[in-house]
Amino acid sequence: MPEGTAPLLLREDVEGVATLTLNRPDARNALSMALLGAVEDALARIAEDKAVRVVVLAAAGPVFCAGHDLREITLHREDADQGARFFEAAMRRCARVMQAIVSLPQPVIARVQGIATAAGCQLVATCDLAVASTRAAFCTPGVDIGLFCSTPAVALSRAVPAKAAMEMLLTGDMVPAAEAQRIGLVNKVVPPDQLAEVTQALAVRIAARSAYTLRVGKAAFHRQRGLPLAEAYEHCAAVMTENLLAEDAIEGIGAFLGKRKPVWRDR
Repeated sequence: MPEGTAPLLLREDVEGVATLTLNRPDARNALSMALLGAVEDALARIAEDKAVRVVVLAAAGPVFCAGHDLREITLHREDADQGARFFEAAMRRCARVMQAIVSLPQPVIARVQGIATAAGCQLVATCDLAVASTRAAFCTPGVDIGLFCSTPAVALSRAVPAKAAMEMLLTGDMVPAAEAQRIGLVNKVVPPDQLAEVTQALAVRIAARSAYTLRVGKAAFHRQRGLPLAEAYEHCAAVMTENLLAEDAIEGIGAFLGKRKPVWRDR
């Protein structure tokens, strides 16, 4: 279907799992301002949707995401300010999307079927979990075109060891799926024909947990990473204390001790 006639972002909900699919395959799912806006809006709606317990981020076509839309960027070089205002707006919108993924109450799993480059790699690194096809590969190739991947570096450096991140950023080399798993950029690597099934099974398994527990746990995990050790323990101790008083913790512990399946109330 020609670009412009199909939705930029697709959504499908199954068993408490909302799958968002980037739908610009002819443009290698490049993150245009419009696509970033569609993702941002969808995440805002999902954050308020209690029926959604897990989110899967996928992409149509052979490429997961080629990063920012360089054609769109180039068009704005004709602006009076040589594109400065547009570039700032694009970086800010992209940053909001990445932060929305981190702050979303529900866990987010990237389902990576193909190449993820630059801001596309950033997108994978930002998600809580990632499942990749053996055909997937990852790179931050900005150095090849005179543009260091500084914003992708924010997510990448938080997902993989510093030296692994710097090697990707300084060389722009493509990292195969198996190596991406070794350095911690992705959790699982599976054959292409198993990618959707394995990702959905993981999502459904997580979705079976208490939504309250997932929400407070995800928030605490991301909060403590930015704190010094003592403050991290202080924060997480307070979270666990509050968590222990929650109905689902009472139910879960009681079910464990009683050797029965818990019934979550998500509070």
